[in-house]
Amino acid sequence: MKQQVEVKELKEGKYVIIDDEACVIKSITKSKPGKHGAAKARIEAIGLFDGQKRSFIGSVATKVYVPIVERKTAQVISITGDIAQLMDMGDFSTFEIVIPDEYKDKVKEGEEISYITALNKVKLDIRT
Repeated sequence: MKQQVEVKELKEGKYVIIDDEACVIKSITKSKPGKHGAAKARIEAIGLFDGQKRSFIGSVATKVYVPIVERKTAQVISITGDIAQLMDMGDFSTFEIVIPDEYKDKVKEGEEISYITALNKVKLDIRT
C-alpha cells in the first residue's frame, strides 16, 4: 500500500518509493526558487529491503509515493536451514522468511520477533 505526497512534505528518516522500492530518506537538500522556476529538491535514500543507495531530483511540488510501512510481531514456529516459518501475532497468518546471516544466532524457535512489511515485502527488524 502507498499514498501520494508532495516532495516538500518529506523529511529525513521518513520513507519514500524510488524506482519501485521502499527507501529510508537519509538527506534532503532544497534549492531556492529561481527567477524562472520552482525550487528543486534532491533526495538521497537507502533501500529498506536491499540496502542500495538511490536518489531522486525533482521540483518540490512534484508528487511522489510514500509506502505504508508496518512493524509487526511474529512468533518463530520452526527454522529449517536459513528459512524461518513465522506466525503473525495479530492475524495468526503464517509465512516464511529468509534469515539474514547477522540474525542467525538471534532467531530461535518459540521466540517473538518483530518484522517490517511494505509493498508486499517482508524483512526482519531485530533491534539489539
